[in-house]
Amino acid sequence: MHKNVIVIGAGISGIAAGYNLKKSCPNKSFAILEGRESLGGTWDLFKYPGIRSDSDMHTLGYRFKPWIHDKSIADGPSILEYLNETVDENNLKKNILINHKVKSANWNSDKSLWELEINNKDQLVNMTCDFLFLCGGYFSYSKPHMPSFINQEKFEGQIIHPQFWNDQLDYINKKVVVIGSGATAITLVPAIAEKAKHVVMLQRSPSYVVSRPSEDAINRFLRKFLPIKFTYFLIRWKNILWQSYTFFLARKFPERIKKGILDLLKDELGSDFDINKHFTPSYKPWDQRMCLVPDSDLFSAIKNNKASVVTDKVKQFESDGILLESGVKITTDIIVTATGIELNSLNDINVTMDNVKVNAHERLTYKGMMLSGVPNFALSFGYVNASWTLRADLTCEYVCRLISLMDKKGVDCCAPINDQSAYGDDDLIDFTSGYVQRGLHLMPKQGNKAPWKNYQNYLKDIFAVRLFSIKDSNLNFYNQKNKR
Repeated sequence: MHKNVIVIGAGISGIAAGYNLKKSCPNKSFAILEGRESLGGTWDLFKYPGIRSDSDMHTLGYRFKPWIHDKSIADGPSILEYLNETVDENNLKKNILINHKVKSANWNSDKSLWELEINNKDQLVNMTCDFLFLCGGYFSYSKPHMPSFINQEKFEGQIIHPQFWNDQLDYINKKVVVIGSGATAITLVPAIAEKAKHVVMLQRSPSYVVSRPSEDAINRFLRKFLPIKFTYFLIRWKNILWQSYTFFLARKFPERIKKGILDLLKDELGSDFDINKHFTPSYKPWDQRMCLVPDSDLFSAIKNNKASVVTDKVKQFESDGILLESGVKITTDIIVTATGIELNSLNDINVTMDNVKVNAHERLTYKGMMLSGVPNFALSFGYVNASWTLRADLTCEYVCRLISLMDKKGVDCCAPINDQSAYGDDDLIDFTSGYVQRGLHLMPKQGNKAPWKNYQNYLKDIFAVRLFSIKDSNLNFYNQKNKR
């Protein structure tokens, strides 16, 4: 089977790609290949209690489909429903092939096309395409980060990782320890605390935690007398500008922002709570992603003695709990290892060019969405300091513009020209988070100048992607058959 464009992944990015291809490249055939048995990506994968967005839905939602619900911080099932609605409204289901896990993709220079090997329920399927668009996210769905703890096998209770949550797990009136301090732990603790006897969030080091309402009061007010689409547009831009402004302030005045966050925590938890020990990170604000607490649910659980925070290192597991390096022992019935994700490269696909492996870490990203020297290839990588979808939407628009320009020029191929002068030691993601640092050796590099620099700035990217001409001396448009 041959398609003009093959999109990998039917999550937020892949669905956006399908919408944009239908709208902007109606003469192109395309398929969205999803390795799992259902669409939705992250929002179908994670099933743990309390699963929700950590970005507001006015920016996590698509530019072309308003989020119409009251809650801006939405639960996982609502987001999955939103994605399914998008697919149905745009008649994309016929383009999505589920249970199609791409194992390898080889660029055949002689034929100017990509050759894909796909696993479909243990059957090998071959497909080809003119343009390959990776929209499968940036972390492994099958292998999360699971550190090994001493004597882990001696624990007689249940151990579970949130990525493999079991709906049959009974935590009612049980003592639970959640190991971790990231977004997953911050989400899980108050959700489990509603039914558990007590939940301990055990963290090696604190994260920045900020509370905000799950409903946007301005959105609720404007919807009373303005059309839904216009209200969505206004709130979306309000949130985009606010995110950009607060990120700028955090990088410009880190100590001032840090003090502001800690003062808010003192108001939430009271003067008796040890903010310095449990909620004061060693790094600066936005050196890692902020953890969002909607409606102060985590703080309420702590104040009601349904949850507590322990900051210490694990020495070893014991039959009935966890022994910490301080000598303190936490007895528990269930241990949830919210220890993070593992980054992957190129959607875990073995990408080659004329059967020579493409090592992503040896290549620069062009505008954060293509790889130097790799033809007819793009990847969707969202923002780490804002909503993933903001960047995904722009990337999909750019890919469609690029494909249309190739048609206009009458060429088969387009590849960013490798620029040796742009190479430096810059990592793709300027974050100190553990999952980022563990996986940077797998990720492409960013350059030291445009268009090879990954700015993580939506306002800049709008101009670069949506408004400026695609024609660029860094892009090579050509016909391979004319070169031979």
